[in-house]
Amino acid sequence: MLVSLGVFAQDGLEKVKWGAWDKWGDMGDGTYRNPLLPGDYSDIDCIRVGADYYAISSTFQFSPGVVILHSKDLVNWTIAGHAVNDLIQISEKLGWERMDSYGRGIWAGAIRHHLGKFWIYFGTPDDGYFMTSAKSINGPWAPLVKVLAAKGWDDCCPFWDDNGQGYLVGTNFADGYKIHLFKLTADGKEIITGSDQVIYQSKGSEASKLYKINGMYYHFFSEVKDDGRVVMIRKAKTIAGPYGPAKQIGHAQKDFHEPNQGGIVEAPGGKWYFLTHHGSGDWSGRNMSLLPVNWVDGWPILGKVGIDTIGTMVWADKKPVQSSNKILPQSSDEFNKGKIQPQWEWNYQPRIEKISLKERKGWLRLRAFSPLEKDNLLKAGNTVTQRSMRTVKNESVVKLDLSGMSNGQKCGLTHFGSPLYAAFGVTQKNGKKVLELNLKKIISTGPEIKGNILWLKSTWGLDGLSQYYYSTDGLQFIAFGAPYQLSWGSYRGDRIGLYNYNNDSDSGYVDIDYFRYTY
Repeated sequence: MLVSLGVFAQDGLEKVKWGAWDKWGDMGDGTYRNPLLPGDYSDIDCIRVGADYYAISSTFQFSPGVVILHSKDLVNWTIAGHAVNDLIQISEKLGWERMDSYGRGIWAGAIRHHLGKFWIYFGTPDDGYFMTSAKSINGPWAPLVKVLAAKGWDDCCPFWDDNGQGYLVGTNFADGYKIHLFKLTADGKEIITGSDQVIYQSKGSEASKLYKINGMYYHFFSEVKDDGRVVMIRKAKTIAGPYGPAKQIGHAQKDFHEPNQGGIVEAPGGKWYFLTHHGSGDWSGRNMSLLPVNWVDGWPILGKVGIDTIGTMVWADKKPVQSSNKILPQSSDEFNKGKIQPQWEWNYQPRIEKISLKERKGWLRLRAFSPLEKDNLLKAGNTVTQRSMRTVKNESVVKLDLSGMSNGQKCGLTHFGSPLYAAFGVTQKNGKKVLELNLKKIISTGPEIKGNILWLKSTWGLDGLSQYYYSTDGLQFIAFGAPYQLSWGSYRGDRIGLYNYNNDSDSGYVDIDYFRYTY
């Protein structure tokens, strides 16, 4: 059941202002508050397999691609891994030698469990639809197979009927947002020739999912109305239709950044939930929330049911599954586990031979090489990042050993985005190391760093104003530069990360002892 309006009023949740939350996720008392994850988990989709929930999120040009989340209660999530280790399988444009696909790459996908395997399908706007599968959520994931080779498609989702026949639904946004339904071959790797059927078209119609519930087929999608993007659904007695009129099941709610793309999932006991992103992005990206689903006359209404039988945002509710432990996605890294941890994603497919966790045990060594464009972090390979969170207090600290630097090299801590970023660290010229702040190629320098050990720090809060600091002893930190407003761009929120490149040559390295991020 929904949290009562009385509890809402006591907590002030009836007047929630976007981005002003001081509490989020698991409250530790059997309830949760939205957002579940105040970070960039865009284009979310989810399933339940037994007592476990799995979700995936789009990753665009970041590698590895298609992040996979795991939960036991739909509220507490950890990062299980990724489905696509090599983006070059998709396109060479997604590698460090090109780096020209900001806002492109891996868009929305869907995850399903069928015949004892996990199946993930996704699209890129330039290359078509792809699929991969694995027996375990931890992989190994099979090499990508291109299911549809065409530009202008997005938001695909597979569905297997009770007789084993597979289908794929997706939108051709380049052709007026027509939603197509295809039959799949038994192995799920090909579209059956001649099976294409247009099943819907409206303004901006996309984000399709297919479900079979109590013998009825439900086509779940979103479209654009006068007040913004809304969630719609249709139902039919057969997968191919005819479908009845589309029913709106969620309001746009632009003041809450449009909760409009995700998946519905049934919890033990028969209650349903909608795991969604908030589609209008800001500096923290498209945050993830969980809304209860209320069935009204056979329609899954998302959130609180209004007198118009359309759902609205719910900011708090009882947890679907009562569990005792609050768990957060991984963030800090001591670099002592022998492999890159799953919270990290490289900006484009990295240059692997320039990365090592073995050359110096317990440290990440990044070897510098020349960027495609001098002093432009958007064109510098091997920048490694993770999602910045929108919470009351964020602090990230990195400890660097600069003894391996060479002339022309630059390394440090970055709030990364496209087109805007802020890179704060050290540059070496003529054997001299100095602090440097690069705000999208507007560069300012600071004092000389005479030692080889340096700590860098960034802090920010709900307003997304970041302040950089440095320290030579790890105890006393000195502020550097003016506060920097974190930003949204290329369909991505801010990311905190590490960079290292050399404008002059492929030489020099930096060793990173740890990265500690608390939120």
